[in-house]
Amino acid sequence: MNYIRVNNDINGNSRYVFHFFAFLSRKESYSALSVSEKYELALKKSRAIGGKKYHNKSYGGGISIQSHNIGSTVARIKKIAAKDFKK
Repeated sequence: MNYIRVNNDINGNSRYVFHFFAFLSRKESYSALSVSEKYELALKKSRAIGGKKYHNKSYGGGISIQSHNIGSTVARIKKIAAKDFKK
């Protein structure tokens, strides 16, 4: 899983940015939804672990997550992505 470490937040906590496709299941990735709908779905799923929109022109479609243990965070993202979102 690809991610980028970005500057710490104002309290000094580590932050990482993941592409929104990391939060989608294979079924959701290949669905007939538009890209913006897929992004909103991924954002909703990411909020379960504190995901937020990453507002930066250099990385479109990013979701930032504060993490002190990136291995644990990646495992949680994979678990979230494996499940289809229920409204």
